[in-house]
Amino acid sequence: MVVTSPLGPVGLQTEAVGSPLAIAGTFGLFALFLTLTAHIAARNVLGDVEVKKAFAVGPVPAAVGVAFTALGVNSLLSIAVALVADAGMIRYLYGRSLSLTAYVTFIHAVVTVILGTVLFGLFFLASTAPT
Repeated sequence: MVVTSPLGPVGLQTEAVGSPLAIAGTFGLFALFLTLTAHIAARNVLGDVEVKKAFAVGPVPAAVGVAFTALGVNSLLSIAVALVADAGMIRYLYGRSLSLTAYVTFIHAVVTVILGTVLFGLFFLASTAPT
């Protein structure tokens, strides 16, 4: 499907495309990234925490994101379900109150957005560098 924008024609992707290996790689990298940001968030809010708990938190919202994208589910619904799943894992693993769980989840989302923006910016900057 092609849509005309002020910048010219733009092709829209109507279905998810990718090999199983590409999808597995995307899930793995996304899970590692969310594991890192979960540990940063938990460490900043809760103090000294075990890194192995973050390895259980990260893959859950990553699985939601990859599965919902593959199934073509609305992005806002995917984000909402991923945040609820993230909060559930944080509450289960760290055993904190609902308010503290919500705070850690919020900080996890903020750290993820900030670090993701910085890394994407660095990647984009490096990709446009002259060779």
